[in-house]
Amino acid sequence: MKKSLVISVLCLLFAVTANAGILILEGHYQGKNLFVKNSFGGSGVGFCVFEVTVNGELSTDEINSSAFEIDFNNFKLKLGDPIIVNIKHKDDCDVQVLNPDVLKPKSTFNTSQISFDKNGVLNWTTNNETGEMDYIVEQFRWNKWVKVGEVKGKGVPGAHKYSFKVTPHSGANKARVKQVDYTGKPRYSPAAEFTSSVPEISLEGKTKFKDEIAFSNGETLYEIYDKYGNIVKRGFGSKANISTLEKGIYYLSYDNKTETITIR
Repeated sequence: MKKSLVISVLCLLFAVTANAGILILEGHYQGKNLFVKNSFGGSGVGFCVFEVTVNGELSTDEINSSAFEIDFNNFKLKLGDPIIVNIKHKDDCDVQVLNPDVLKPKSTFNTSQISFDKNGVLNWTTNNETGEMDYIVEQFRWNKWVKVGEVKGKGVPGAHKYSFKVTPHSGANKARVKQVDYTGKPRYSPAAEFTSSVPEISLEGKTKFKDEIAFSNGETLYEIYDKYGNIVKRGFGSKANISTLEKGIYYLSYDNKTETITIR
């Protein structure tokens, strides 16, 4: 009799496992809890979710209800800590996490200092970071903000120092940093300014070119736009190869200026 009972229990456990699913959420702790909408099992007996783990540790939250909260305070997490949540459920029912975005990093940084040093290196100090995100470095040139690099953020509370070598153009330079989180809304630092000693770059020759554009006095960032405003080429150097571009009118942005050119 005991043997039959053991076999029956094992068969039941196998059946539950075979008809089970798992919902996995990954992210970082942002100081907020998850809320789960929990339906009944397909048989109408018991609720859909039967186990929740956080970073491999079994949750003690009450999950036998139509909605429940996964309380991260029970796991002694710090802001920015990585999180993996496994929600095990029966396969014939519906489970819905109502606020999964709380595990996504959110840009909350404050800039306490931002400036250039004498070598054109942009330095900034931030605090109040709650998510590991890249800082996008932007330089103002050609009457717009241009992305020139990225620096990985720490994503945890405290003061953090960062730096990035900006390629300066002649004259007054300006740069800033920003982060863009899951909301799509950028968060900016103030802009830092300095005056560069690099010589002014000019074009060698006139405004009509065939296979190559040469810049005098050094190397420069450049962008070439067609007459519709589409970027057709960008780069950095003392020359720009234009042999693959069609003949016509283009707009060339380089150093701190934009000029109209003709490719013939």
